[in-house]
Amino acid sequence: MALFGLFGKKSDEDVLKKFAEKAGNKRVQAVDRWEAIQALASYKSAEAVEGLLPRFSFHVDPSITDEEEKEAAFNGVVESGEVANAPVAAYLRKAETIAWPVKMLDRLVSADSVVGELIGFLETMDIDYERDPSRKIDLLAFLEERPDSRVVAVVERFLQDANETVRFSAVGAIDAQGEAEQAKGALLACFVGEESVRIRNRILEAFVTRGWDVGEHRAEAAPKITEGYKLDKGGTVRKR
Repeated sequence: MALFGLFGKKSDEDVLKKFAEKAGNKRVQAVDRWEAIQALASYKSAEAVEGLLPRFSFHVDPSITDEEEKEAAFNGVVESGEVANAPVAAYLRKAETIAWPVKMLDRLVSADSVVGELIGFLETMDIDYERDPSRKIDLLAFLEERPDSRVVAVVERFLQDANETVRFSAVGAIDAQGEAEQAKGALLACFVGEESVRIRNRILEAFVTRGWDVGEHRAEAAPKITEGYKLDKGGTVRKR
């Protein structure tokens, strides 16, 4: 009986592998890929979820087919429930674009847990130059939409990132948090050393909104004030 079960399990693994190969291959005929997605979705296991996730890594024509396949794969993942949590979290960290895994996590786990995953991923990244910082930018954009007391401390170092868009996104993520004042000093240091006008404007807007002053750094900050803003006598940033 045990031997029969062993062979049965091996057969299931082989079947899942076969379906996964088809579901994750853009060169497979659409009808075969669709059948493979449907089959994997029916298993509702971690292994089946792992087989569905690669479908989000490529695009096929026509776009309606692409959308239908991805929606079916998405539903298959989230309907698998808790067994999908670990595979999706792992996929988040290796996917070229993170929108789909974040969307899945939003359906699978609590909002607090989603932020934890995003923060944990961001903590693995550095601030040095990289050819394509898009995942870092996307992470910061998602965190901007999710107020959480943990965000400011993790995002603050990205104010010094080598990429201008990353720095801009870091300001936005911090500015969206109720704990933004924790990074007031870092924002001011970024402002003083920043050449990008749009980043300085975004920082100035944060200071205006919160009624912050530049304190003892007036001499360094004043030359960096952009058109439309000013420092009052007390060093508080105002709009003109």
